[in-house]
Amino acid sequence: MNLTLNQFEVLVRIEKNQDQKHSQRELAKSLNVSLGVVNKTIAELIELELIQLKESSKYHVTLKGYEWLEPYRVKKAIFMAAGFGSRMVPLTLNTPKPLIKVHGKRIIETLLDAVIAAGIQDITIVRGYLGEQFDVLLRKYPMIKFVENPIYNEANNISSAYVVKDMLENAYVFESDLVLYNPEIIRKYEYATNYLGMNVAITDDWCFETKKGVITNIKIGGTNVHHMFGISYWTKEDAKKMSVDLEKIFHMPGGKEKYWDEVPLRECIDHYQILIRNVKKEDIIEIDTFNELKKIDPIYNV
Repeated sequence: MNLTLNQFEVLVRIEKNQDQKHSQRELAKSLNVSLGVVNKTIAELIELELIQLKESSKYHVTLKGYEWLEPYRVKKAIFMAAGFGSRMVPLTLNTPKPLIKVHGKRIIETLLDAVIAAGIQDITIVRGYLGEQFDVLLRKYPMIKFVENPIYNEANNISSAYVVKDMLENAYVFESDLVLYNPEIIRKYEYATNYLGMNVAITDDWCFETKKGVITNIKIGGTNVHHMFGISYWTKEDAKKMSVDLEKIFHMPGGKEKYWDEVPLRECIDHYQILIRNVKKEDIIEIDTFNELKKIDPIYNV
């Protein structure tokens, strides 16, 4: 019941929009593969009886297809939201950064709405700074659970990962300061452990080096790299390894000063094969500073 990556991606696209036509040329473009690969993959899915052709370029997923997709279902969403957000002062003096509104909507809500739309109901927020303010979210999202990070002001965000290190199986992990414009990038199913990244010619921000779709390094600044976005997915197998590795790195000298992503992508990178999942500039934006927020939402230009 194991799907290839191409089979998975085509099957997920069809499942998401079964009432639409799926031209093989459009699938090839969206998946960044050749038309021949798409033709071959669709033929394989039909032969495996995972999809059926309803009419010209319209397919639907069979019961067997859903059975094959089930092992890839995303079960949880975990939000890292404990930090102070010093570069967003003065707004963060009274409000946690994820609760700041952009165009009238709290930053974290752009992510939460996408998670709900993907059918994910097991949602945990790791909170610390002004943590009680996150209770306001319960009115709209009563399923949210909170985990407290008591040392958020003494350590880097590895401390937030540490308090949920045994909860990462089949889970999305979100940095909570991302404004999501394209909710479609949060999916019901994920094939393998991955991070979101955008291919850029040059950046002075956190980025990934990759080889054949696999992340080989994380660093600050580079050319011909993937700009890093703090959204990742963790399979059951990799989550178990992460629990052990987080425990080890967190307690080593200097461990509490690390970002949690450095554990699988630098300190213990040989334990994982983490894929890059490409996004576009218009899909998502990270707001790092108050000046960046003012450029995005003119209401703050006062």
